[in-house]
Amino acid sequence: MPFQPPPYTSPDFSLPHLADAPFATFRQAPGDGALPEGYHATSVFPEYLHLEHGGWRILADSRMDCVVVREVEGALLVREPRCVRGGDMVACGRGENGEEGILVHTEGFAPAGRSAEKFAFRSRPTWESPFSIDYDQLYELLQYERRHGFVLWVLGPAVVFDRDSRQALISLIREGYVHGVTAGNGFAVHDLEGALYGTALGQDIYTKQQAPGGHYHHLDTINAVRRAGSIREAVASGLIRDGVMHELIRRDVPFVLAGSIRDDGPLPEVESDIALAQDRMRDLACRATTVIALATQLHAIAVGNMVPSYRVSGAGTVRPVYFYTIDMSEFVVTKLANRGSLTARPILTNAQDFVVILNSGLQRL
Repeated sequence: MPFQPPPYTSPDFSLPHLADAPFATFRQAPGDGALPEGYHATSVFPEYLHLEHGGWRILADSRMDCVVVREVEGALLVREPRCVRGGDMVACGRGENGEEGILVHTEGFAPAGRSAEKFAFRSRPTWESPFSIDYDQLYELLQYERRHGFVLWVLGPAVVFDRDSRQALISLIREGYVHGVTAGNGFAVHDLEGALYGTALGQDIYTKQQAPGGHYHHLDTINAVRRAGSIREAVASGLIRDGVMHELIRRDVPFVLAGSIRDDGPLPEVESDIALAQDRMRDLACRATTVIALATQLHAIAVGNMVPSYRVSGAGTVRPVYFYTIDMSEFVVTKLANRGSLTARPILTNAQDFVVILNSGLQRL
C-alpha cells in the first residue's frame, strides 16, 4: 500500500477546561532581543493559542525555544528571541494545558496499537537493534516525499569519504530524493577534493591508501575553488566535474554551508556569520517535511532545534515531520533526543552503509 501520512487528531476544544480557558496574554517586548517577563517558549509539538477574536489557533510554523509574536493584523509569528524587536507583542504564560490560553498538544499523531506491557526488553534502539523495518518504512516515505514533500539532508563529511556512498548520494540527488542540503565547510571541501584528486583528507576514497603529499589536497582544493571565485564558478568552468556539490548545483538543489571556528579556508559559499547561517538554515528547515541527519552531531542538533514535529498546509491540514538521525554512536542519537528533538528516529550504523543501502533499496522499487 502506498505511503500516506497518519491522520492528525486535533484537541477536543469542547472540553470544559478548554472551552472555558482564558485568552492568551501578550506583553510588549522591552527592547530588541529582550523578552517580557513570563514569555512562553515554543516546543516541537503542535501548539494552540486561545485568541479573543479567532478562537483556538494553531501555530503554523513553530519550532523549539522560540517565542510567539502577534502582529497588528492578528497574525501569529514564531520568532527566535534575537529577532524580537522592542514593542513586539509577545505571548506570555508557562502553563501548557489551556490554563493560560496556551495548549501544547503532544498526542496529535499518537500511534495506534501501543503496547500495554509495563515491562519489555529492547524498548530503546541501540547499536544491536534490527533496523530492517526502518529501512522499508523509509523507502515508502521517500517515494511519497519525492512527489509531495521536501526532504532536507543534514550531512557530515563521512558520507563523502567513501567512493560508493558518495556515488550513492549523487544517485539519490539525481532521482529526486534530495530537495535541500545543509552541511559544513568540511563536507563540501572533502567532496570537492574527491572531484579533483579522488581523495578525502589525502586518503583515496576507494583504496584508503594515502596519496603522496595528500595532506595538502584539502588545502589545495580550497585554494583552487577560491581562485575560481566560488563552487558554482568552479562547476561552471569545468574545474569540478563530478561529486555531490557538482550534482546539487547542476540540479539547482538549494544548500547551506554553515561555518565554524575550526574551518580551513573556508570555501566561498560558506556562511561564517553564525546568525546569518542560522537564518539560511532555518529557511530550508521551515520547508522540510522529512529530515535525514547523517553523521553530524552538531548540525543534527541545530536543525532539530529548527524543525517542529508537524507542518500545517495552506489548506489547514496538519501532517507530521519525519526526522531520522543516522550515526554509529548511541551517544549522538541520545544527545539529540535529550536536546528536545523527541520525534527523531535513530538508525545506528555507519554513514557509508546507510546511504548505499538506502539508494539500493530505492533503486529496486
